Amino acid sequence: MAEKSYKIFNRDIMKYMAIIPMFIGHAIAWINLMYHPDDSLAVFHLPAPLMILAAISLFCPPVMFFFIADGYKYTRDRKKYALRLLIFACITQPFDWLIMQPIYGWWTTNVIFSLLFGLLSIMAWESKFKLWQRITLVALCVAGSLLIFSDWMVFGVLIIFCLHIFRERPKARFISSASLMLVNCLLNLFSLGKVDTGKLILYICIMFAMFVLAYLCMTVFYNGKKGKHPVFTKWFFYGFYPVHYIIIWLIKLCMDKLG
Repeated sequence: MAEKSYKIFNRDIMKYMAIIPMFIGHAIAWINLMYHPDDSLAVFHLPAPLMILAAISLFCPPVMFFFIADGYKYTRDRKKYALRLLIFACITQPFDWLIMQPIYGWWTTNVIFSLLFGLLSIMAWESKFKLWQRITLVALCVAGSLLIFSDWMVFGVLIIFCLHIFRERPKARFISSASLMLVNCLLNLFSLGKVDTGKLILYICIMFAMFVLAYLCMTVFYNGKKGKHPVFTKWFFYGFYPVHYIIIWLIKLCMDKLG
């Protein structure tokens, strides 16, 4: 059967499409936060164009969630995959604290921990334990992400889990993951009255639009192929995440010296 002409993005392309807006958005949002460590809502005080660029970075997490769900299915060794995530989550954490600790304190962790808990939830669900035991293990994975305040916390884990268990049911897959994402977006409404309402609504809309765009890319345009340099891209992507914290921190230092 001929490959569908619109399946134009391989794994390498999708990863680069994810990390480029991630880096730009994180640079804008995090540098702004470092200048306003006492204001966790500082992103809403940015000029609208910069706030939009910061929000566009949210294209990246849904792509990562998809790759975790797919990774479970295609990886040769799931235990090694989980161990690799754990190692890079731990490597990344000191750099996460470098930027985030003054704003959120010590008891927060980076998104790779959420990816790890998402993978573990799938492994638990697909294990040979009894149903009640599998449900308990999945619940513990969700609770674990909440306990350590990993980025995206319960929503990251649950979206990854839904992307896996509804793999063969496209409508249920979209509805379940989109519903979780929508709830996560709408939690920002607790900031009503604290920031500009127009900017808040715009941010929420862009946040959900990035999820829909990522979902569209991964389900319609992604062809499932590795790309020309899968090994390099895999390790580059793992390494880039902790490194991009350092780059952003150095940019902030340069800005301090220049201004």
